[in-house]
Amino acid sequence: MKAAVVWWDLAGTGRTIESMRAFLRDEAVDLFAGVEGLRLKFWISDPETERWGAVLLWESARAAAAPLPARAAQLIGRPPVQRTLFDVEATVEGVFTLPGLSGHGLALDPSGT
Repeated sequence: MKAAVVWWDLAGTGRTIESMRAFLRDEAVDLFAGVEGLRLKFWISDPETERWGAVLLWESARAAAAPLPARAAQLIGRPPVQRTLFDVEATVEGVFTLPGLSGHGLALDPSGT
């Protein structure tokens, strides 16, 4: 397995975290739901530093190397400032109450539930 961390600096791009949340709701979540070999993707943000990014968990190095939709880079107007690929040393799922991970997060559920 491989994991990737991707960051953009939104400062000076004309994009905000709110506008990127709309992009998630309108396009990105559905688009990435169909990516082969992608086990999990979650988008992350830091409003204080105007950073936007994602963490991706891939089933294999081959899946991680496949081309991805570049719509975020198009909207932001530049590629990410950081993209780092890591080896996954171990995985575990803890004890949880949510039946699944899809459909959660501030972009899809502003109440935070």
